Amino acid sequence: MYQPPGVKTSPELLIPDRMKAWVLGDPDQLLLREKQVPIPARAEVLIRIDAVAICATDLEIIHSGSPASIQGGLPFNKNFTPGHEYMGTVAALGPDVDEFEIGERISVEIHAGCGQCKRCRQGMYTSCLNYGKPEKGHRANGFTTDGGFAEYAVNHINTLARVPHTMSDAEATLVVTAGTSMYGLTELGGLVAGESVVVIGPGPIGLLAVAVAKALGASPVILTGTRNRRLAIGQELGADRVININDEDAVEVVRQLTGGIGADYVVECAGNETTINQAIHMTNRGGKICLAAFPHDPVTMDLAHLVKNNIYAYGIRGEGRSATRRAMALMAEKRFDATRIHTHTFPLADLPTALRYARERIEDAIKVVVVNRQANVTASAAAE
Repeated sequence: MYQPPGVKTSPELLIPDRMKAWVLGDPDQLLLREKQVPIPARAEVLIRIDAVAICATDLEIIHSGSPASIQGGLPFNKNFTPGHEYMGTVAALGPDVDEFEIGERISVEIHAGCGQCKRCRQGMYTSCLNYGKPEKGHRANGFTTDGGFAEYAVNHINTLARVPHTMSDAEATLVVTAGTSMYGLTELGGLVAGESVVVIGPGPIGLLAVAVAKALGASPVILTGTRNRRLAIGQELGADRVININDEDAVEVVRQLTGGIGADYVVECAGNETTINQAIHMTNRGGKICLAAFPHDPVTMDLAHLVKNNIYAYGIRGEGRSATRRAMALMAEKRFDATRIHTHTFPLADLPTALRYARERIEDAIKVVVVNRQANVTASAAAE
């Protein structure tokens, strides 16, 4: 059985030498294979993965390959395991790790920067200047290093947040999504109490941006989109007003709701030319825009309006500046119910079906979660 030199394990949580993992085949193809269970190094732990949420970026990686391969001009990595929004149980400790204990439930951040470049020293580890270079210490599980569509993964201790016993596995997988929303608001200044916030796009990040903004005291919080069911979920999460842009002029309504001046902050989560320009025109003079979505095509925008009105625009990548831990604190205190966006659950063995639900938005799927049934059965037996 698994017992690498220098690695601490426990007889109460037995680990096999090999594990099942989904790996990239050809583009848009995942194959279930066996892999060696990874070995944690210094400042790392081995995680038994209990649940993973599916992100739109997972779908892009399965289609195009990992960002490290794309940016480096490398061939499609056919042995790569994607999946980055996961939680699980600490199964083994790397050499000299005493910050966590075997058996603790944890949720993870995606990124562990190299810790030595200029951006990492500024706390901007999602913008690590050694991105995609594991030899320099950078890790982004599910992006550049193997991720969570497997039975086990290795994580740096800097990426871990303890999951309270009151939080379900599925809810814990949503911490990264909430953390991304928190990061966006952090980059806009963080002090959103009493400020007007508009969120464009009721996808997972947009919906939890509504929840986080409301939990931080923003007022009013306005959500725009095209799907009435999702807009209704936004209201449940704290939106004071929702706008279906098929029925109303979003810019005009926002101006009406803000005394004619526009919003203080806009979080743009749709990522298309129309909504980016809406964001520019609904922001007040000196206001701030967070660009949280990745447009697939070049965008023509009203840059003159942005400049003439002293509007600031911030692009964000992922869940930086420890925002995930702050989002976890709000969720642990039940300041909002992130499970409102969890719509479907599948076993890890049926990952292709789960991905199809997420990709095709079957039954208006928002957040699809896959669970390691074997891990959950083991955990239940241990509890008994």
